[in-house]
Amino acid sequence: MAESDEPVVREIDIDASPATIFEFFVDADKLTRWLAVEATLDPRPGGVCDQVHAGDEPGQGPWHMRGSYLEIEPPTRVVFTWGFVEPEIGVPAGSSTVEVTLQPVDGGSRVRLVHRGLPAAEVEGHSKGWAEMLGRLADATTAQSADGPN
Repeated sequence: MAESDEPVVREIDIDASPATIFEFFVDADKLTRWLAVEATLDPRPGGVCDQVHAGDEPGQGPWHMRGSYLEIEPPTRVVFTWGFVEPEIGVPAGSSTVEVTLQPVDGGSRVRLVHRGLPAAEVEGHSKGWAEMLGRLADATTAQSADGPN
């Protein structure tokens, strides 16, 4: 399984503070509002970052992502490993790394996600997936900002 030299890089500007968005990567209740259907998170270096993802197609999934947090820098940066228990996903548990940085911009935040270490065959699918998921993150965080702290 050849690893890609090129990481997946996605950016999105969101109308919410870095502190608000950061919580959506380290709080299980908030992570399940946009990325997974279940999560067990221990947001500290070495802590678990396990997620259950619904399948995209009927009869597929659920998929079990197993990772761990590598770096936590509230409210601007989080790094965790990524991969799945199910071999058909093509990214073994903990075999790749996701780095998220949050930068204040124009009253909101720029979210930059860099996913490194993916097998070449998985880059396109993960690139599309992260684009969709970051859109869902924007919806979830701006809904919270409109409602106030939760």
